[in-house]
Amino acid sequence: RSQHRVAPGLYALGSPGPDSPVFVTANYTLSYDALRVALAGWDAYILVLDTAGINVWCAAGKGTFGTDELVRRIAVTGLADVVNHRRLILPQLGASGVSAHEVRRRSGFRVEYGPVRAADLPRHLELGEATPEMRRVTFTLRERLVLIPVELVHALLPMLAAAVVLYLLAGLWAAIGVVAAVLAGVVLFPLLLPWLPTADFSSRGFVLGALVALPVAFGAYRGEADAALWMRGARALALFVGLPAVTAYLALNFTGATPITSRSGVQREMSRYIPVMAVLAGGAALTVIVLAVLGLIGG
Repeated sequence: RSQHRVAPGLYALGSPGPDSPVFVTANYTLSYDALRVALAGWDAYILVLDTAGINVWCAAGKGTFGTDELVRRIAVTGLADVVNHRRLILPQLGASGVSAHEVRRRSGFRVEYGPVRAADLPRHLELGEATPEMRRVTFTLRERLVLIPVELVHALLPMLAAAVVLYLLAGLWAAIGVVAAVLAGVVLFPLLLPWLPTADFSSRGFVLGALVALPVAFGAYRGEADAALWMRGARALALFVGLPAVTAYLALNFTGATPITSRSGVQREMSRYIPVMAVLAGGAALTVIVLAVLGLIGG
């Protein structure tokens, strides 16, 4: 996150004058760039708040894209002396963190909310208002697909490291299993999200993880014909129990990339499911280690 921050402050886009519009955004690079690209060809000011490198929607939930920071940034930048008007255009997804009447009382600036997507801003400026379509939050297949590469890049190295360790401890099927569980969480889960049963992201992740773990566990059981029956069964059971916890954790993590979750809902999921994930994954890992040690002793 520290590598994707824009310095808070007031920025000029094009050649703005005292009557040019003022847009407010977070100091997360992607948020700033999306706004800058959408307004290409327009003369405007961009007021960047200090959100600790967090995007608008998440920062609004955390309170960093909020009333106090907005009022503070207006004062620090001397915005009242830069423009003649007293109008700020904020992203709609930042509304939960900002009290418009407090901003006006404390700074004299009136808050207006623009469309959900920065790409709609030119049309919004032409019309002077946001249409109902601009206000609608969607999470289509295409929008979910865009997120997969980002999630995959973050998971790639830990996934490969875990696969190597599990290969050494428990063999090929265990390595295949952890790769399958991670890919299920970061690739399949976003794609299948609307069609997975249950309401919570974590429980959906458990369902998807179980579907992935079942053939892996079966393969591990059948693939070790020379091992004792109880050892084959224990290793297969450990994979079937532990792998869904990995997928469920990644599914829970995906809540931060969606516009369809709430802060209270995510907190509830974390308190309810993370202990379960920890017990299942920890128990499975301990079982795999014990079986590996017993295999060395017996071998």
